[in-house]
Amino acid sequence: MEAILSIWKRDVIKSIRDKASLIGNLALPILLLIIFGSGMGGAIKFMTERAGIGNALSEFNFTKFMFPGVVGITIFSTAVISALTVVQDREFGYLREMLVSPIPRGSISLGKVLGGSTAAVIQGLIILVLSPLIGISLNFTMILKLIPAMLILAFTVSSLSLYVATFVKSSQGFHTALTMLILPMIFLSGSIFPLTGSPAWMEFLVKINPVTYGVDMFKKILLGSQEMPKIVQDVMGLNLSVFGYSFTEYTDFVLVLAIGILLLFLATGRMKKVEA
Repeated sequence: MEAILSIWKRDVIKSIRDKASLIGNLALPILLLIIFGSGMGGAIKFMTERAGIGNALSEFNFTKFMFPGVVGITIFSTAVISALTVVQDREFGYLREMLVSPIPRGSISLGKVLGGSTAAVIQGLIILVLSPLIGISLNFTMILKLIPAMLILAFTVSSLSLYVATFVKSSQGFHTALTMLILPMIFLSGSIFPLTGSPAWMEFLVKINPVTYGVDMFKKILLGSQEMPKIVQDVMGLNLSVFGYSFTEYTDFVLVLAIGILLLFLATGRMKKVEA
């Protein structure tokens, strides 16, 4: 336990001190919210008014729709880069010291994942400050639901990032690998735009993307999407289902947690094969 806490503390402090990353991980989601939210919101309102679709959809606030996705992107972008410390530690020899020590590889993996998860949750909580500006009123119950939801998504993405990091030996290689993951996982999660009417191959990728279920959790908690008019749920893709089963925020939570645990075990297995 002491080893896990030491690794966790080191990575959290390192993340907080990296001001450039802190600002960068907040800047992109905010820009997406302002530019994409405003642009798409106007376009959707124009199309629905021209098509004569009901008021429930024509009055839908697209910027508000994007906000849970922006929270997800903030957590994802922070957590996914967290395992860079493993690669850097490998390059500078610090990982060798940990690997030759009596610390179990599982403790190293868990400490790294928890460190990245904590930093990501902090970023997610910071972005919530913007919620009143777009018409979302947070209450105590919502916060109590959001914190574990953020933690579970961050835990899963950090575990995935760690698993990827065990395959690469340089920072450049890690960044290249992440580039191939980040954009597809963000775009195929429903965080930026609704994925209703997607082709079958894309819908398959959406359903196997763990970020999809994390973003769906945030939509249900922040927007109460399950209580919106059915036409809004159908058009905006707010009724996530797999094989006819409709997900709730609790089943989203359990699924994301299960994926995270699996990825952590895989990362730990790979960590046992890593040579510093």
